[in-house]
Amino acid sequence: MTALTTLTVTALPVLAGAEKERWLDNKYLTENVGPAIVETLLMVLVSGSLTIIFGLLLGLALVTTGKRGEHRNWAVYGVLSQIVNLGRSMPFIVLMVAIMSLTRLLVGTSLGWQAACVPLTIGAIPFYARLVETAVNDVDRGKVEAALMMGASTTQITWGVLVREALPVLIQSATVTLIALLGYSAMAGTVGGGGLGNLAVQYGYERNMGDVMIVSVVLIVLLVGIIQVIGDLLSRLVDHR
Repeated sequence: MTALTTLTVTALPVLAGAEKERWLDNKYLTENVGPAIVETLLMVLVSGSLTIIFGLLLGLALVTTGKRGEHRNWAVYGVLSQIVNLGRSMPFIVLMVAIMSLTRLLVGTSLGWQAACVPLTIGAIPFYARLVETAVNDVDRGKVEAALMMGASTTQITWGVLVREALPVLIQSATVTLIALLGYSAMAGTVGGGGLGNLAVQYGYERNMGDVMIVSVVLIVLLVGIIQVIGDLLSRLVDHR
């Protein structure tokens, strides 16, 4: 009994030192956190850029063919609106699995950040398109009528009046969309999408490494804050009201 007690007491400093080393010098954290941040940023930037481009065009198509548009077409608007509604209602994790074959066709694999960009983009385009439609429809119709009286073309009205006047709100909507993509990118990490989500699940949860989990969560929160600050600054810069 005395020998066992002596062995236990002797081992305590060793265990404490091992725990301290794990938190302060965890090789799984130091070796993987950098690449995880890069993968997360790439996922958000690539999918976010594609979402803003195609979501803007889809949103403008909804406005143009809607009841306040210059080319009203209820059939086209109805089809586009249903596509947007369907895309917005699809849970992201289900979407990832459902289009896995398409993802392999486009990028050659269903794993990694490149593969995650496909469902991220497809899932976010309808979301941003609806925000674009709402923002553009809120533009004062008097400005549109004034542009028409001056002989402005449809293209000039769309980009020179509607988009220009709605630009601060469009940037705010893009900020919301990018933050949502950041959250979805973490979700994509749970099924091999890479990034901070994958780091948190693979090491923080499955291997019970609390430091990895905490660092991953803190970094995601910091990225959200950075995106929000940049979005607010850009929105104020383009607001000419």
